[in-house]
Amino acid sequence: MTRRPTTAARVVLALSVVAAGCGGERQNRSGAPSGPAVGLPAAAARSGLFQDVTEASGIDFVHHSGDGTMDNIVEAVGSGGCVLDYDGDGKQDVYLADQGWRAGVSRGEPSGRSPSSRLYRNRGDGSFEDVTARARVGDDGFCFAAIAGDVDGDGRVDLYVLRTGPNRLYRNRGDGTFEDTTERAGVGDPGCSVAGTFLDADHDGDLDLYVGNYLAFDPAYRLYYSADGFPGPLAYTAQPDTFYRNRGDGTFEDASVASGIRAVPPGRAMGVVSFDANGDGHADVYVANDGSAKFLWLGDGKGGFREAAVEAGVAFGFYGEATASMAGSVGDADLDGLPDLLVTDNSFGSFYRNLGGGRFQDRVRAVGFAQHASAWAHWGGGFLDVDDDGDLDVYAAAADLHYATGRPDLLLENRGDGTYADLSERGGPWFRAERVSRGGLIFDMDDDGRLDLLVTNVGDRPALLRNVATTGNHWLKLALVGVPPFRPANGARVVVEAGGRRQVRRNDMPGAYLGQHDARLHFGLGSATRVDSLEITWPDGTTQTLTDVEADRVLTIVQKESVR
Repeated sequence: MTRRPTTAARVVLALSVVAAGCGGERQNRSGAPSGPAVGLPAAAARSGLFQDVTEASGIDFVHHSGDGTMDNIVEAVGSGGCVLDYDGDGKQDVYLADQGWRAGVSRGEPSGRSPSSRLYRNRGDGSFEDVTARARVGDDGFCFAAIAGDVDGDGRVDLYVLRTGPNRLYRNRGDGTFEDTTERAGVGDPGCSVAGTFLDADHDGDLDLYVGNYLAFDPAYRLYYSADGFPGPLAYTAQPDTFYRNRGDGTFEDASVASGIRAVPPGRAMGVVSFDANGDGHADVYVANDGSAKFLWLGDGKGGFREAAVEAGVAFGFYGEATASMAGSVGDADLDGLPDLLVTDNSFGSFYRNLGGGRFQDRVRAVGFAQHASAWAHWGGGFLDVDDDGDLDVYAAAADLHYATGRPDLLLENRGDGTYADLSERGGPWFRAERVSRGGLIFDMDDDGRLDLLVTNVGDRPALLRNVATTGNHWLKLALVGVPPFRPANGARVVVEAGGRRQVRRNDMPGAYLGQHDARLHFGLGSATRVDSLEITWPDGTTQTLTDVEADRVLTIVQKESVR
């Protein structure tokens, strides 16, 4: 495939910053065109904003669904994956979860060799190579999702695979291989684990783990409305979630009871995301549950949680119903400095605007999301800045709930005021196709500043959608590293001011339905060629400020030692 022209440079600044810039020739935007697709030139729109480059990329993964048919609630969940830099070369690699035959879930008997999940290394030229066998992460279980994080503080990102139990933790050895340390680490959760996230719940500098468990599937239960094809989630007992506290040495203890997350009945978790919901600086956890009220676990900064979804206004759908919620995505949609929350479900979703003080209001109809999402159930996706104009657009994967029936995925553009217009027709051929989509991973595959998509599909190949929008807008991407020895900077707060606009991000693990997006912080800058001010408040409260930062580059910023 033909690469877009890029330039690259590495420099070390006074505040321990490593920069990799790329971009090629750019044309500044002069005015915004009229119509719903703000900031997107007509020529780019006609050719399609995204191109399907899956075949050329070398990603030859094909999803398997246990026994080959999607005929029960567990198989209908689908599988996703994870974006991570497993070899530390700065390029984003991809892990894709697969679902081999599993007793108690799949029908019949296993036939032949079980398929396995796959790891693809990013070569940096638009292509990927399958390094599964070499890396030793070919998990052949019935896998739903994967997340990544440095659990032992050695500076290397580790991989956690969520399955129909037990889950597996693969420790990164730093030589291109992983080792299974599940038993030693104590995180082999036995549940039907569909979702999870790493977070620093107690401000000790290492990553704790929240695992969202789904339901106890009973293949003998066959009472259901025939039009549904198989029983729904409420036919089965919900499984409780698990919270694991990191001891600081890469091992964990089950702190589910002590943390308070077992204080309420379980809710059939489908999606888990961590963010600071009430602005107190502590990590909170939002859990999208299937067919029951959603959870908002407010953290106390000491490893404890209190469930507050009802009082916060994020427990139910727009009409007060418990929807089949898939996942939550966090982003500041209206640029007021507060994180908003988008939830996909079997209805038209929820778009919770953050009012401050831990209170939210569902504005799914007012922002225009409902009118575009009401036709189909939506699964994965989330916020992304498609055109680098500085506000957050939305992607959402669509498909039927109970049948392997495809629906067209959804792409919406932020008009600049927090309301949305349909951009799907301009997105390219993929957004007119009908695939059984599930996960939607957002990442910059070639570090050209345009966010790409990797869509996972039931019983099919994934789709790697390369962003080819030609807006002339600029961008900045940040990778944050905590105090050496390489502790995660989970919870750091970043404020970027450029072109008269102020953007705020918190460095939390970017949860996705059945996985995890690119963990780096991406800022669209519009026509601004430089960042006036970049301020980082690290988890320990210390701050670092950079001024007059050149745009169109990736910065890796390492925290200085605290003087306290």
